[in-house]
Amino acid sequence: MKRYALIGEKLGHSYSKILHEKIFETLKIDAVYELKECKKEELKAVIEDLRNGIYSGYNVTIPYKKVIMNYLDEITSKAKEIGSVNTIFLRNGKVVGTNTDYDGFLAELSYFHLDVARKKCFVLGSGGASLAVCKALKDKSADVCVVSRTPQAGQIGYEELCFQPIDILINTTPVGMYPSVEACPLSEETILKAGDVVDIIFNPLQTRLLKIAHSEKNGLVMLAGQALEAEKYFQNREIPLEIEELILFLKKEIGGR
Repeated sequence: MKRYALIGEKLGHSYSKILHEKIFETLKIDAVYELKECKKEELKAVIEDLRNGIYSGYNVTIPYKKVIMNYLDEITSKAKEIGSVNTIFLRNGKVVGTNTDYDGFLAELSYFHLDVARKKCFVLGSGGASLAVCKALKDKSADVCVVSRTPQAGQIGYEELCFQPIDILINTTPVGMYPSVEACPLSEETILKAGDVVDIIFNPLQTRLLKIAHSEKNGLVMLAGQALEAEKYFQNREIPLEIEELILFLKKEIGGR
């Protein structure tokens, strides 16, 4: 039986186990999926477990999507261009990293019929997920600006955002994620200025940010989309499952909890 896992610092919010095991069950893949919390200093050993065949693949989440790249044998051109990795697999004895957050966010844009071309899009956060989201937006001809607590060149701070015209606002930070569900990254006044609001958080399904914006565009579609794409790398073949089937499954599963 193959073993896969999500690696990250805190994983109590994650639906990755039930999602990937649903894919395994549907496609009759003999495998299990685990939630593997670890510290930064343990990452090298975690990668060695993959190299030694204890695990067959990993997904990566906060806060390791950038730092994990230091421990890999190869990184796909897509992940190099984005600057972060969220999917790791073995190929010809080498540990390879790629990025499927990019594909997941493209699926999100398509699912919600969001046309971002020439729209002023402000992305909250500058972590690994932000890098993938920004690349997807730019590839769809959006005008992208990153909003950060510690802005670098070409970015702006949160205090500057309230003075900007906002077509689309995308939150890639963990602010508002379970269990801190009452937290919100922006003031109500700034949120209501946005033409549309997307939050890649999926637990809860409607963050405080989305409630204020009267939006239901959460990260569930991105989660399902990136998982399907990750399984293509894990299984080294196409995955004959529709994203809508996984989204429906997740909604039912979450609703029953």
